Amino acid sequence: MTYNEYIKYLKKSRRRGIKLGLERISGLLEKLGNPQEKTKIIHVAGTNGKGSFCAMMSAILTEAGYRTGNFSSPALTGVTDYFRIDCQEISEEDFTGIMDIVYPVCESMTDKPTEFEILTAVAFLLFEHKNCDIAIVECGMGGDTDSTNIITAPVLSVITNVRKDHTAVLGNTIEEIASHKAGIIKPDCPVFFGGYDIPDIIPKTAHEKNAELFTNDNSEIKSCYPAPICSLSGTSFMYKGFQINLSLIGVHQFENAVNVLNCIEILKKNGLEIPYSAIKSGFAGVKWHGRFEILRQNPPVIFDGSHNPDGVEYLSQTLQYVFGKQKVVFLIGVMADKDYTCYADILREHIDTVFTVTPDNPRSLDCRYLASAFAKNGVPPLAFPEFKTGIKIAYTYAKKNNLPLIAMGTLYMYKDFIDTLDGI
Repeated sequence: MTYNEYIKYLKKSRRRGIKLGLERISGLLEKLGNPQEKTKIIHVAGTNGKGSFCAMMSAILTEAGYRTGNFSSPALTGVTDYFRIDCQEISEEDFTGIMDIVYPVCESMTDKPTEFEILTAVAFLLFEHKNCDIAIVECGMGGDTDSTNIITAPVLSVITNVRKDHTAVLGNTIEEIASHKAGIIKPDCPVFFGGYDIPDIIPKTAHEKNAELFTNDNSEIKSCYPAPICSLSGTSFMYKGFQINLSLIGVHQFENAVNVLNCIEILKKNGLEIPYSAIKSGFAGVKWHGRFEILRQNPPVIFDGSHNPDGVEYLSQTLQYVFGKQKVVFLIGVMADKDYTCYADILREHIDTVFTVTPDNPRSLDCRYLASAFAKNGVPPLAFPEFKTGIKIAYTYAKKNNLPLIAMGTLYMYKDFIDTLDGI
């Protein structure tokens, strides 16, 4: 089959929906020779910061000379965007070659795998075929029943933090959500928790599985930093007396970088050689789409994938650092399961105008509901059910008034936003 035929096949498999559990992925990978057991894996779960963490860690390990794989979701520009080797998105040819192996096995199964399970299998087989020394694998949702959790002995498990998100699936309390994240903790394998106010279930699970637990609270790294400096040029901070220049922008990226540095110390204790030069160049060169990403200048056009309350709060803090008291134009589109009613209160001090749009996704929230939530909180918005029209009008307004345009919400609208912006 061709690349485009496999894309159609994945869209067809998407109709099976999200089916949590490890039965199908276990059967699929067993038929493929269990490739997940043939590469060292860093397994990453958490509510916020997973993708940025994976990107930073991949960049540093690549700079350190390791052949490094990365599997992160969602894909922003196309299916090949799920997979990276040495920080480079794979080719359509690479994807097609792996699918040539995976596809017939999927079709031979009575209980056929979901789209994400197929992609997970492709990732593990890709890492084996590319002879990766190590791979960073991001959970799709939760942890315990996510298809990536077929990993049995990671070199390190990472839980970046636990916040409220995907509550319809993972639960309405922090403890419920944390119980799913704790599912990635494996017997006798180290685990790092990067948030604060660690939920009880995480140290309890680590103790039960004899997994050494590392946290920010017992880390010496956090205390050695002064406050970061955030600007449109990136984020700068001090590390062991040296200045680190991180290409990614935001207060939250500083916290993600702290988590990465803590994990690098753990990896070094477990035998990996990661010199300071690799840390410095990795942070300086890392690229990650859709996270306070500057797409245009004069006026600035920025895309940020913030959608849950904590992510939006981090966005507000970053806007304060970067733009001060200057008002900005927001273009916002989200999925229907997000807690969007808090957006107005969190972003109020930054708002000049809000445009709401309906992203092209079956799970999207109708922009009129989002607009109503802003209006109820005293912020009159403009709603545009036609996505491209909303983008064009918002950009025209921002340019006319020389105001920054912040496109925020679901990462699923990233590609359409980029394509529409390029056509203006």
